[in-house]
Amino acid sequence: MHIKRHMESVVLGLIQEYPCILISGPRQVGKTTLIENLQEPAPREFVTLDDGALRDMAKRDPKLFLEIHKPPVCIDEVQYAPELFPYIKMIVDKNKRAGDFILTGSQVYKLMRGVSESLAGRIAVLDMQGISLSETTGLPNLPFIPDFNGCADRKLKTPIDAVSLFTRIFNGSMPLIVSGARSDTAVYYSSYVTTYLQRDIREIAQVDEVKFFRFLTAAAVRSAQILNATELARDAGISLPTAQSWLGILETLGIIFYLHPYSNNLLKRTLKTPKLYFYDTGLVCYLSQWNGVEAMMTGAASGALLETFVVSEIMKTYLNAGRRPFVYYYRDTDMREIDLIIEQNNRLFPIEIKKAATVDKRTANVFRLIEKSGLSQGAGAIVCLSDSFGAFDRETLILPVGVI
Repeated sequence: MHIKRHMESVVLGLIQEYPCILISGPRQVGKTTLIENLQEPAPREFVTLDDGALRDMAKRDPKLFLEIHKPPVCIDEVQYAPELFPYIKMIVDKNKRAGDFILTGSQVYKLMRGVSESLAGRIAVLDMQGISLSETTGLPNLPFIPDFNGCADRKLKTPIDAVSLFTRIFNGSMPLIVSGARSDTAVYYSSYVTTYLQRDIREIAQVDEVKFFRFLTAAAVRSAQILNATELARDAGISLPTAQSWLGILETLGIIFYLHPYSNNLLKRTLKTPKLYFYDTGLVCYLSQWNGVEAMMTGAASGALLETFVVSEIMKTYLNAGRRPFVYYYRDTDMREIDLIIEQNNRLFPIEIKKAATVDKRTANVFRLIEKSGLSQGAGAIVCLSDSFGAFDRETLILPVGVI
């Protein structure tokens, strides 16, 4: 079953304006499928540098490679041949034609180094993740903001009940799982870690695979928690510098991301340490060794998994629209916390995430913590397991997870 990706319309718009489009993201999130399903007016050749012979030619003689594979062309896993970038730049500067190159890749650090050195100003960069909930429920491709009118319009034909929601959290967002092409998530994620993730890690750094898997597991069980790299390193049996290096690798591969604490000169009692999140909750559930939806849903980690899912889904609404979100969390030295803050147009929109079907308005009292931030405050939202949109007032919304 093909699921139309929100990013398709963004890519189609950008190829009318930019000579190069770069789509980066982890393996298996659907970059190749997206390109293959683009409804372009003219045919485009597709070549992948996963093919050893093509990769060798691209590295050994990039000029010849681009004479054979002329634009319009899509070059998949382009990070394997950074030698191509200077020659792509020459073609772009000569042709001055929009849409000549679509590049994809799964190792962001290599890609961005080549882009910054050769294609600055000539390329539009998009970050792609797994399938979002809004892509499967038919909601519009809009960056999420807890605005009263906008959220009231984001109605689902069929509300998502708690069991269905936690089933989605357990299964994760990888297209082969969401589409039903793969039914056993344990087998899929085991193969994913072994075949893709560890292979990409080996290409970046020399790692002990046993220790790395232990580290990966220790990181997964800390998703939605304030990062304590020292504790993480201890549990994984590695040094602190190694843990910090491996976290950096996971971030560049698009597996994890951070929420940094919101603070400014007017909010001086805030913590300075980021919170760690995984993009894909299915990977977290596999690494955390949950063996079924019911056990996970009733387990002690269910709240953190729900928070991971909600924050990741909000991030995807921005990435799928080709935008970079400005998102934070808040916690002060008295341990008072706001799960998520979205900053937009000099306004702060606070969000609390609760594993409950009904919520008390007192939950929103924490939103007052940022009243002295110096910025105006937009509507706040309590995202929960409610089955319908609601509000305590126009500035305090109650949102079911499914409308994100």
